[in-house]
Amino acid sequence: MALKKKKGGGEGGANWMDTYGDMVTLLLCFFVLLYSMSTIDQEKWMLIVQSFNKTALVSTDDTPRGPEGDGEQEDGGGMPATTEMDSAMEEFYEFLQTYAASASGDGEDSSKITVSQGDGLIYLAFDSSVFFNGDKWDLRPEGKAILDDIIPALEEVAPYIDELRVSGHTASAQGSYDVKWDYQLSSMRAVEVVSYMLKNSAELDPARVQAMGYGQWRPVAGNDDESERTKNRRVEMTISGKDLENTLSDSITQYYTTTGQERPGHEGEQTAP
Repeated sequence: MALKKKKGGGEGGANWMDTYGDMVTLLLCFFVLLYSMSTIDQEKWMLIVQSFNKTALVSTDDTPRGPEGDGEQEDGGGMPATTEMDSAMEEFYEFLQTYAASASGDGEDSSKITVSQGDGLIYLAFDSSVFFNGDKWDLRPEGKAILDDIIPALEEVAPYIDELRVSGHTASAQGSYDVKWDYQLSSMRAVEVVSYMLKNSAELDPARVQAMGYGQWRPVAGNDDESERTKNRRVEMTISGKDLENTLSDSITQYYTTTGQERPGHEGEQTAP
């Protein structure tokens, strides 16, 4: 008696698809679970955004901005929160302009002190002969007198200062020169200015003041004659204001956030690397 073969694969031929579908569903649930437990570090995200675009405005409120929101703050009526700081820094800049004009005088002394402004910064440059004798870093009495006049104005805007950078510059030496001495001289001149200001001011925050020496490597004039080299021998102050709308633009906050260290005096505030 011959046996007849069954046609087809039977009812259980496609059961592997049920197992596959269950596996995909479980994977989906697994990734949904991972996402539900994840959190986005706001400070990290804002730092990443601003590292690519320094002018980016990052909203920290709950009000939507752009096409789906009016973008206005309830307590500000749409006015920027930096108005007070901008006003204080503008008054400080006007004071420096007036002071530089009166202190520099006319003729050869007209460029001893120069003041300029741009991109949220105030630049103040002093001919090194105002502060120091040749190849020396001890402050002259004339330099101390100028700093004594400027310190009170700096103290008034101290709450709005993000960074105050003092940089020393030398001129290209004729013939051979000592690179170590070049950097040492420019750095020590900056340190002397910073040291004098902090010693005579209780309002300036030392954590926001920097002293830097650039040697002869950032000239503002040529080095062909002594008159040009005199322009290169200078001490500069670069003053930046805080962005009151964004705490992560603050240089101190950025330092502790990027280094992952806990800021002294801020218990329980653990910054992210």
